[in-house]
Amino acid sequence: MSADPQRPPARAFGWLAALPVGARRALVAAFAGWTLDAADFVLYLLAIPAIRSEFALDARQAGLLATVALLSSAVGGVLFGRVADRIGRARALSITILIFSFASLGSATSQSVAQLVAWRTLLGLGLGGEWSAGSVLVAESVPAAHRGKAIGLMQSGWAVGYLIAVVVAAVVLPTLGWRWLFALGVLPALLVFWIRRRVEEPPIAAAAGGPRASPWSLLRPPLVGRTLLATAVSAAVMFGYWGLFTWMPSFFAAPVEQGGAGLGLVRSAGWLVPMQVGAFFGYLAFGHAADRFGRRWSFVAFLAAAAAIVTAYGALVRSPAALLALAPALGFFGHGYFSLFGAQLAELFPTGVRGTAQGLCYNTGRALSAAAPATIGALADARGLAGAIGSTAAFFVAGALLVLFLPETRGAELES
Repeated sequence: MSADPQRPPARAFGWLAALPVGARRALVAAFAGWTLDAADFVLYLLAIPAIRSEFALDARQAGLLATVALLSSAVGGVLFGRVADRIGRARALSITILIFSFASLGSATSQSVAQLVAWRTLLGLGLGGEWSAGSVLVAESVPAAHRGKAIGLMQSGWAVGYLIAVVVAAVVLPTLGWRWLFALGVLPALLVFWIRRRVEEPPIAAAAGGPRASPWSLLRPPLVGRTLLATAVSAAVMFGYWGLFTWMPSFFAAPVEQGGAGLGLVRSAGWLVPMQVGAFFGYLAFGHAADRFGRRWSFVAFLAAAAAIVTAYGALVRSPAALLALAPALGFFGHGYFSLFGAQLAELFPTGVRGTAQGLCYNTGRALSAAAPATIGALADARGLAGAIGSTAAFFVAGALLVLFLPETRGAELES
């Protein structure tokens, strides 16, 4: 008796057995790409203290380097969303992985801030493009009943990549320095060989035969309202996210008199690990909740909890034990809501412009949030890291309110 694709199996990962082989391969490719993408990006966050020391940067300038990558990732997301609609999801995914891999290697050769900015800009193009191509590949490959869980599993690759980066940084930074840390970022390029041989286009995209609508249709009725609302939701939560997590490693490592937790670089890794373990389970849990209870209210619940925990973090800076206890919860609720975007954006737009729509909404939001690292960095210089980090809670609340204006899409079949 064959598995019913509309009836989720009881076991937490039993639903994977109900997926076609092509869907599982698409999920593996997107998960691996997002994992390695995250590791490349997070390596910079962990290397901020060493880079600041070598190039004599203040917190605002270091935040601007992260902002550059976020801005270019927005461009890459929009660009490769459209590329995915034109040449295929799997081919676009392969190109983006090659871009961010070799940009990470190039970053290791930087002899000036200008060179580092150039390489981080190129890395951002791949970062944004990878999510656009990978998320639409998974969303179109997986049946509606399991789409939320599949996107949640794909998004959990960010936590896995973060953990990989923490471990690698703890080993490499104290001994070999930040340049070797970035040089290791070229390794994800090897994944492309497997993707090109084993991952096929989703049937719905292959049947469409290429884009059947102009990308400008996203800015005209009946799609313009959804486009603007989805972009606003993305911008709000990403401003909170990037403002918070860009500076979280520095918050743990900075002295208490500077508004930090005073743990130092090596000890702070012990706080980041449980946080990312919590993030891993948060992505997965959101996917299950979204498939069972709906996209919108699951999103609201996660963001409300994230706002409460972030506020507490800013107030508990002098209590390392409390920070440790809250780390898994911050990771769980502070990351899990990202599993909404890959599923709901796919369900809101038709196939001919689906990649473009996901890239545009998600990454325009990212572009609008690109000021967050520099803004929080400047606020940290003026008022200390604890207060600056606590202020990001307001953006999580804004995202929770905005999502209520989007339609509920749980169980929706994708438009052809």
